[in-house]
Amino acid sequence: MNEAEEIWVQEARGGNKQAFSRLVEAYQRPVYNLTYRMLGNPQEAEDAAQETFLRAYSRLRQYDGGHKFSTWILSIANHHCIDRLRKRRATYVSIDDNPVLQNLEEEAPQPEARVLDEEQTIELQTLLNALEPEYRTPLVLRYWEDYSYEQIAEVMNLTVAAVKSRLFRARKQMADLYREAQVAVTPPSAGPRHAAPPVAVTKTQRARPPLLRTVLAGV
Repeated sequence: MNEAEEIWVQEARGGNKQAFSRLVEAYQRPVYNLTYRMLGNPQEAEDAAQETFLRAYSRLRQYDGGHKFSTWILSIANHHCIDRLRKRRATYVSIDDNPVLQNLEEEAPQPEARVLDEEQTIELQTLLNALEPEYRTPLVLRYWEDYSYEQIAEVMNLTVAAVKSRLFRARKQMADLYREAQVAVTPPSAGPRHAAPPVAVTKTQRARPPLLRTVLAGV
């Protein structure tokens, strides 16, 4: 936290709402990124982000200045998202039942590169949705927010060793889910007598999104 943010925190603690508004502007992007990746639904993520800042404002006097404000507020966001997820029905979110897909609006045709990028974003979010909340958080903080193991440990109130363990398990689960999804879209064999010719798989069809390649590297 820089000097300006320290001043904003102190002024906000004193009841200065404008100072807190500056903190909201400074951290709304990382907070929303976390809530969206955790919940997979834009509207719900926005609601969760707003609730996060409301809770932070009401708990400002509990904030320990020895820790980064970003760590503290992301911890609030994380716990709130987990509470929301626990209230949902405990069902597996499949490739065909994805809240992100349900919120996409089909409009005019778009350039292929943009469509492909959107498809890959949906694919990645779908994989995240299928993970347990305790595995989503470290992945989002590590690969979207570029947090260190130590910073993730602070947000999740875990040891660094536990963070590394969860990241390993999360990456393995995501890799398994990705492979299952690829198998699911492979056309079935037509049988030995009337076997269909091999289906040509284009480079874009089998290519993993860049971030997904990073997450699954070595798994």
